[in-house]
Amino acid sequence: MSLPRWLVASVRAGWHWQWLQLMGGLGPADRQGNYRRPASAVPEAGAVPASADEAGRHWLVIGRSCPWAHRVWLVWSLRGLGSTLTLAEASPDLRGGRWILDPPRDGFSTLADLYRAHRTPRQHRPTVPVLLDRIGERVLCNDSAGMMDLLNRWPAEPGSIDLDPPDCREASQRWRLRLQDTVNDGVYRCGFARCQSAYEQAHAELMQALESADRELSQAGPWLCGASLTLADLCLFTTLIRWELVYEPLFGCSGRPLWSFSSLYRWRAALYNLPEVRATCDGAAWRQHYFAGLFPLNPGGIVPLPAPLEQIVTGMSAPAPARP
Repeated sequence: MSLPRWLVASVRAGWHWQWLQLMGGLGPADRQGNYRRPASAVPEAGAVPASADEAGRHWLVIGRSCPWAHRVWLVWSLRGLGSTLTLAEASPDLRGGRWILDPPRDGFSTLADLYRAHRTPRQHRPTVPVLLDRIGERVLCNDSAGMMDLLNRWPAEPGSIDLDPPDCREASQRWRLRLQDTVNDGVYRCGFARCQSAYEQAHAELMQALESADRELSQAGPWLCGASLTLADLCLFTTLIRWELVYEPLFGCSGRPLWSFSSLYRWRAALYNLPEVRATCDGAAWRQHYFAGLFPLNPGGIVPLPAPLEQIVTGMSAPAPARP
């Protein structure tokens, strides 16, 4: 027996109202339905502290599933900062709606506890990444863009890579500013849009930015700013490495498959194949956090089973099993 049309219409209207309330919990939107990312609570990274070379004093807390934490983690990894900057990991507690430290560190089991112990006001939302001075008991920064700059200046071993070389600095900064709104935030503006027009505007700007990056790589390369790997490459990578696993199926970033941007596709594979980069990529963690955690976008909580990340990025299939 079919349901009465008035009942279907009422349920749809009620669900849409509830959906809007739930989406408000994910992030704010303006009157036109455009998602607007909240500002970081401690955005200013400032100068490298004089105590930066004291082993064990400073912590970098990251989350594997978070693209903003991922790009800071990449700077830490590529520059080999493990001897002066301790890496700690937080994992999402999807039921509790919080980050937990895995494993607990120095008696702290949640990221909120760690924030409070470092004298942040209670109204500050505990997020990753965050850079802490454990002895000074303060949060140095929890804005990923500022933290990337800071870690690129952090004391490192002789010969460590400079990801912001002077001859590329202007071009890198230009790319970073454009990518922040159109690509890094752009995928969220697609996924968290409250109406069709907001989604379509965000999607169009996203595709235009990817076309520009693809064209730049085809004309210069091998990196966005030419011969040198820069912070701009890392900013773009942490979004595009999640493309097929998360942003295309869940956020509706589906206007063009990434493989159709041939230069971008090759660029992503080249960066992924760096051992320090590959070690930070955890497709299973990304899928679990996004599909199981973002209830308004995936109410059923079903986590899809895609192709292996290696195969997606390189286009290579796993070898066939040997015959018995």
